[in-house]
Amino acid sequence: MGITSDWHIHTRNSCDGACMTIRELIARAEEKGIEDFGVSDHIHTPYNLPDLTASRKEWEGCKPHEHFHFGVEVSCVSRWEIEEIAAGKYDAPTYGVREGGPANGALTIGLTSEDIEKHRIEYVIGGAHWPMYVPMERVHVIRDYHRQNMFLATHPLVDIVAHPWWWMGHWKNADGSYTTDPWLDDFGRIPQSMHREFASAAIENHTLVEINLDAMLLNRYYPERFKKQYVEYLAFIEAEGVKLSIGSDCHGAHYETDFEKAFIMLDRVGIKDDGLWRLAPGHRPRPDKPHAMD
Repeated sequence: MGITSDWHIHTRNSCDGACMTIRELIARAEEKGIEDFGVSDHIHTPYNLPDLTASRKEWEGCKPHEHFHFGVEVSCVSRWEIEEIAAGKYDAPTYGVREGGPANGALTIGLTSEDIEKHRIEYVIGGAHWPMYVPMERVHVIRDYHRQNMFLATHPLVDIVAHPWWWMGHWKNADGSYTTDPWLDDFGRIPQSMHREFASAAIENHTLVEINLDAMLLNRYYPERFKKQYVEYLAFIEAEGVKLSIGSDCHGAHYETDFEKAFIMLDRVGIKDDGLWRLAPGHRPRPDKPHAMD
């Protein structure tokens, strides 16, 4: 048995250059043996809500079958930037406001329960995508990302924490690779106590944690040693009692994720497809969070 579900997929409606159509996704998912899956385009702040509207319209136009669901991926952002954007201080804040905010300020997401109801969203993925105005030093970034992961794990609207400890941007080498800070040289730089605290929060709040393929396990710019450590981390939090979901995080024009390679990596540490979360067939309003793990 291979991997048979995928809950983190971007289409041409995402703001970040993803370019696959939903019809292409449906056709390729069947070819790849993905039985249960969902689209999850980006929302960073309310500025991106028109993209979500477009995604829902295209999804409905394809007459989705009962195993194809509608989700969304939100970013952890600061309340300060939400307020700055609402005040009309920026012309096109596609990615929010990435500088000038208060370090350690209050966190939020750019999605409300009313947005979820309006767009009939079935599940919400939440991810840390950038540091929140802290110094670009290893210790500060680690503390900040742990703070964001904890916020997402305990947020009442977030069902799945996306790609914990994903990193992009600063500390990139000339060839695009990452080999040093903040934790790509050694995932052991992150204290084990943070992993245990995060796992406990996810369990207590009935929040899933994502196994991310394209951005983490299959990321060609990440060191192989890091990826090995990361798979072991996923196995560790699963053993602690965390329920895992899986997401390709596909952003391409075609659905080309190497599920076979990912399956081998996960199988080596005992993570099995039949133990992963999936939504039941059918289209229904987003369930109460305690039931999101059924």
